[in-house]
Amino acid sequence: MVKLLLVLLSAGKLGKLLLSGGTMLLSVVAYAFVFGWRYAAGFVALILVHEMGHYLAAKQRGLDVGLPTFIPFVGAWIELKDQPHDVETEAWVGFGGPLLGSLAALACYFVARESDSRLLLALAYAGFFINLFNLIPLSPFDGGRITAVLTPRVWLVGVPVLAALFFWRPSPMLILVAVLAAPQVMRAWKYDPKDPANQQYYAVSTETRVTYSVYYIGLLAFLSVMAHDTHEMLGAARSITGG
Repeated sequence: MVKLLLVLLSAGKLGKLLLSGGTMLLSVVAYAFVFGWRYAAGFVALILVHEMGHYLAAKQRGLDVGLPTFIPFVGAWIELKDQPHDVETEAWVGFGGPLLGSLAALACYFVARESDSRLLLALAYAGFFINLFNLIPLSPFDGGRITAVLTPRVWLVGVPVLAALFFWRPSPMLILVAVLAAPQVMRAWKYDPKDPANQQYYAVSTETRVTYSVYYIGLLAFLSVMAHDTHEMLGAARSITGG
């Protein structure tokens, strides 16, 4: 009986690994039809690193978390089977993805500069932009999880940002994000700091709030600069090639 349970447990873990790997491979294939195999593999790898940042941060805090699941042209996510019990843990898990993802994009950038690789430069830009996009201060974005350590009311700032992005680059994906974010916007609108449950969940020290604010603004500024610079470098590279 014990051996049977061990086999079933192993099969369950194997099944989760196959699901994660299978959806990742499916994403590579889907992106390859549009961008080519090499870019597709690198792009999905960058998403994987981002999600593993969340995964490792959750594991570090003792949360039960599943491996990443991918959906082509949507992205990926990890399943938190244990929800954070306080806002600081939520912010920590939220910050793990953009931080590790930014380091991966930065690695692509340095290798691209050394090897003069437009492919790696394009991947670096994609990595910087994806992680920057995820820092929008609105749940379910990572930025919403991080800035909640200040107050959920910060999410209301994300609404005009999301609207501006839609008018700049209209996309069905942004409409989907808006639908997913709607309940959180209502939650922010109705947020009552005197509610005992809110006081317990959002109770953090001033030092913690300041620390996460500095981390968030610093990463936001860094990614903004790097996304802009890599975009300009790609434009210059295309001009030289075209000439």
